[in-house]
Amino acid sequence: MTKGILGRKVGMTQLFDETGELVPVTVVQADQNVVLQKKTSENDGYEAVQIGFADKRDKLANKAEKGHAGKAEAAPKRFVREFRDANLEDFDLGQEVSVNVFAAGDVINVTGISKGKGFQGAIKRHNQGRGPETHGSRYHRRPGSMGQMDPGHVFKGMNLPGQMGGEQVTIQNLEVVKVDEERNLLLIKGNVPGAKKSYVKITSANKAN
Repeated sequence: MTKGILGRKVGMTQLFDETGELVPVTVVQADQNVVLQKKTSENDGYEAVQIGFADKRDKLANKAEKGHAGKAEAAPKRFVREFRDANLEDFDLGQEVSVNVFAAGDVINVTGISKGKGFQGAIKRHNQGRGPETHGSRYHRRPGSMGQMDPGHVFKGMNLPGQMGGEQVTIQNLEVVKVDEERNLLLIKGNVPGAKKSYVKITSANKAN
């Protein structure tokens, strides 16, 4: 069964493990998780648990959001996500989900929105090589050939300059280094997608080696 929780990326720090090795970790704040809805096969066609994180100010919530959260006797949430393949019997409407659903050593997947980089060229965006820099090449950071003459147009999917970042990214098989229940913190080995203060979705890994 899938375990999951929502959180806010705080930043990165480092710890020393039992062997004295330095371990880089990302700190995720995961408090105020509330079960807003339980979806069943009979009513919705699939089973899932809907969880909300971070209270939204009353003036920013519309009537539908207030009514939906009110069924769980909770405030409207800024970040709402569903977790499929969860055991519905383990959840109650309005129940708070804490960080103790995970333990040190668990393998997880983290999903977030990557940092926006703006409009970037093909070298930075797609890791392409650059051209010669001397002998009057006049070809340094251009994208290169667009294709053959015969079709007379550029094929879809070409690696060209454009907007970079700001996309949903999932990093798989990360390790939980430490769980701080008192402060509702998860310390995850390595980096996770997104900027500081951005929201992330954490689920148990289903492809763990």
